[in-house]
Parts: sequence; C-alpha cells; structure tokens
Amino acid sequence: MRLEDYFEFVAPDEIRIKGTRIGIETIVEDYLEDASPEEIAARYRTLSLEQVYAAITYYMHTRVEMDAYLDAWRRDSELAYLEYTRHPSPPTRRLRQIKERRADYGQEAGA
Repeated sequence: MRLEDYFEFVAPDEIRIKGTRIGIETIVEDYLEDASPEEIAARYRTLSLEQVYAAITYYMHTRVEMDAYLDAWRRDSELAYLEYTRHPSPPTRRLRQIKERRADYGQEAGA
C-alpha cells in the first residue's frame, strides 16, 4: 500500500484520513504538541494506530509542503473564527441574549 492511499485529497487545502471526517491537520497538530501516536489514536476512536502513523509519516516525508498546509489551515481557521464572532448565527445571537439577561438578572437580584 502506498502512503497516499491512507488519505483523501479532497482539495488542495483539505486532506482527510480515508474513511473518516478527520483532517490530517488534527493528527499532525496533536503530534507537534507532543502527543504520542497511541494517545492520538485513543483521542480519536475512529482512527487506527496505523492511520495515525501514516499521517505522521506523510508529514515527515512532505514536511515543507505540510508546514505550508498547516500554516494555511491555521490562518483559515482564525479568519473563520473572527468572521463567526463578528457575524454570529441567529441561534448564537439568541443564546448570547439569554446569557446577558441572566447576568443582568443576577446583578439586580444581588443588589
């Protein structure tokens, strides 16, 4: 089996572990934060230890490209978060309103 056979190259900016919805960045980020392959496999029960090792090996073999991939992924994630905080969905806005009312009520009750 070729190493690439472990992955689905969905788009240039999206590589998933074949048969899962888990992106390679999830495994590699955990690995770079000093999680062992066994710890990673235990965290994501849909992954086999073999898949985790394949992702780490792929990262090691294509480090320059994968570092660029991870940088783009981090940047896109940050932009998505900022957009979400600026323009929350209607359910999120509603939950924030409820939280604010509860906080206001708590302040009035404590006064």
